[in-house]
Amino acid sequence: MTASMFGDDVPLGPPAYQVLARKYRPTRFEDLVGQEAMVRTLSNAFKTGRIAHAFMLTGVRGVGKTTTARLLARALNYETATVHQPSMLLDPPGVHCAAIMAGTHPDILELDAASHTGVSDMRDLLDGSRYAPVSARYKVYIIDEVHMLSTAAFNALLKTLEEPPPHVKFIFATTEIRKVPVTVLSRCQRFNLQRFSTEELANHLANITAKEGASVAPEALALIARAAEGSARDGLSILDQAIVQGDGKEVSPEQVRDMLGLADRSRVLDLMEKIISSDHQAALTEASALLEQGADAPVLIKDLMDAVVEVSRAQALGDSYVYVGPADWAKRTTAMAEKLSPAQSARMWRLLLQGFEDCARAPDPPAAAQMVVLRLAAAAALPPPEDAMRLLAGGAAVPPPKSQPDREPTREPARAEAPVAPVAVTPPSELHHEPEPHHDDHHEIVRMSSLREIISELEARREISLKYEIERFVRPAEIDFGHFNYTAAPGTPANLSQKIKDWLESVSGVEWEVMQSGDGGPETTSELRTRRRSEKQAAVEAHPRIAEALRVFPGAKVLRIEDPAAAAEMEEVAEPSKPNVIHVDFGYREHAEADIPDPEELEDDD
Repeated sequence: MTASMFGDDVPLGPPAYQVLARKYRPTRFEDLVGQEAMVRTLSNAFKTGRIAHAFMLTGVRGVGKTTTARLLARALNYETATVHQPSMLLDPPGVHCAAIMAGTHPDILELDAASHTGVSDMRDLLDGSRYAPVSARYKVYIIDEVHMLSTAAFNALLKTLEEPPPHVKFIFATTEIRKVPVTVLSRCQRFNLQRFSTEELANHLANITAKEGASVAPEALALIARAAEGSARDGLSILDQAIVQGDGKEVSPEQVRDMLGLADRSRVLDLMEKIISSDHQAALTEASALLEQGADAPVLIKDLMDAVVEVSRAQALGDSYVYVGPADWAKRTTAMAEKLSPAQSARMWRLLLQGFEDCARAPDPPAAAQMVVLRLAAAAALPPPEDAMRLLAGGAAVPPPKSQPDREPTREPARAEAPVAPVAVTPPSELHHEPEPHHDDHHEIVRMSSLREIISELEARREISLKYEIERFVRPAEIDFGHFNYTAAPGTPANLSQKIKDWLESVSGVEWEVMQSGDGGPETTSELRTRRRSEKQAAVEAHPRIAEALRVFPGAKVLRIEDPAAAAEMEEVAEPSKPNVIHVDFGYREHAEADIPDPEELEDDD
């Protein structure tokens, strides 16, 4: 056979390779893996003739939304020599099936909403809905990524979607269901396509590997399934690449790890064990070695997150816990679960989640990953939050971890409107068998249940920047231990809530709920302080003798007012370099007449 129109003997080239994701695309509803609930609902609807006029398919990438839409279009227009009504049984293929699956049928219109977002595109599409289908039973509109449509396009769609012609069906697909207007969702029959579990996807990949005559190690298939994150298309794309890596031989787990930039699972567990034992040096050495051997920094943090999830599952499930993997990994995971409390596991998860974001933003991701590992090792030495709460309830102090320096717990009096009640502290000798040489050298867990106490603690810890922002922008609404609800003053930084939450949790060792409500609310600390200062200033200047003194000395101003009883000092309201400034000290009210001379007794040269 020749490829030349003139009959020259030019051999045809090899047929184009079809990737696995397209080659093994489901052609029947029975081939859809993990979507049994949707298939059952649609089958009952077709049997009873209760077929909706619009369907909304939602799910993550690669779970089969477009494939399901095409299968549904085939079922709606299924027709053979003996079948003349919609049917979910697509075997043997109907007269329209081949054209629909190829995307060439004139009555099946597929639209990518990402590239046709405007109202004019939608109007052009809907203008054709008035006309009957050319050859099929229904005219089917498949709109992918429907959430990308503009508001005007959605409005243009609504009327037709509410009362469509009897020969029109709509099938929508989206990965962002929350961005679709409720008015559209209420007019559709919605199906949530489920992710593949790691086991289901690994078995699916194994079946396809056997059909392709390739050889991939089971552990390598598990790595591919885990990396696909529940997406069949992603898993098949990775498998396609892995088979090429094998070059006709069995694909090993090491090849898949190198290809994907993954860390060895057993070495990730080694790293977890070193972190849990709070061995900073060993943990940093292991993390550095994994990164130097090609592990991607965000992927390493994600592997640690997966390990923490398995530890938490082992803690929650107990004897019924089953680990998908080698028995040695299951044993090690169970052993780590026994060393941690559930609250400690949750704390590690939060640190890793923050660390994952840090790695994505950091200019040097490997260095950021190393800092995350050190942060985890330091947190592992802290007491569990539940123990800290018990100690707080008894007024006891918690000894510092060995890896952190001691801190002097002495508090300076805060500049607040009222003094903070002292917290009783049990001597460390009552908590430990070995007496401490310095009873005051310990890390005190502070129970803060008011804005005044929080500001006092910030000042004691020299957190000047955060203290300034809280005093200036926070209008307290409801504050208690573990709960911080406030309204924001104008100009509040966008990340203030997160900064407050991070600091409170680092100081108290427990999780805080920090919420920012709308505008309004009481005064901020700065506004309250300014108002009280102005009121006190006005009251002092209204005193008969002060007013007389200010009259006798033109241009004189009150510089400041000292009130030792409230332990508060007012800032200067006039420059001290100016003459004729009167300093009033309320500590000596009984000598006020001696301190302030009678204006009639003052001479001109005074």
